[in-house]
Amino acid sequence: MEAMTLVWPARDYLPGYIAALERGWSPDNLRPEAAAREDLARIAEDADAFLASLVDRTGAGAPIALPDGTTVPRLPGYQRWLWDGEFCGSIGFRWQPGTEALPATCLGHIGYSVVPWKRRRGYATAALRMMLLEARAEGLRYVQISTQRHNLPSRRVIEANGGLLEGEFVTAAALGGHVEVRYRVDLQLTE
Repeated sequence: MEAMTLVWPARDYLPGYIAALERGWSPDNLRPEAAAREDLARIAEDADAFLASLVDRTGAGAPIALPDGTTVPRLPGYQRWLWDGEFCGSIGFRWQPGTEALPATCLGHIGYSVVPWKRRRGYATAALRMMLLEARAEGLRYVQISTQRHNLPSRRVIEANGGLLEGEFVTAAALGGHVEVRYRVDLQLTE
């Protein structure tokens, strides 16, 4: 296998993404099954438009569907795919221009998901480290990342990248109103 790296979503990598969705993986931890079905349908309809939608630095794309069925405006952002010769997962970065603040319906600047058959290889830790450099290049001073409080692997990934626990919080009702933990990663310290 090759070393894991981040790639831009592209036709060459799309078969691996599709295969992961068909095996039950989803890039969306809030609406996993629905999001996977939606992605497969969008790819079948127009694969090039689907790929283009994953890189939206202006936030001009379609609104984001929340678990309760409501929608919110899309933030500027993009996805990168984890690749080691095969598709390994995805990591997304989103922001609001001119501020580190995020709306209550956005749980963090960065979200990631590794396919189950590629976990425990350090891929999430490496992907987050790479994405933090990209976030710093966007001019942010820090990012916030949240996870479920009992998700110890995700917490270790964030902490390995300099994440400092800010505390617990209850998500917005539209996101299920459950308890999560929020971390802050100062980007001036990211090398």
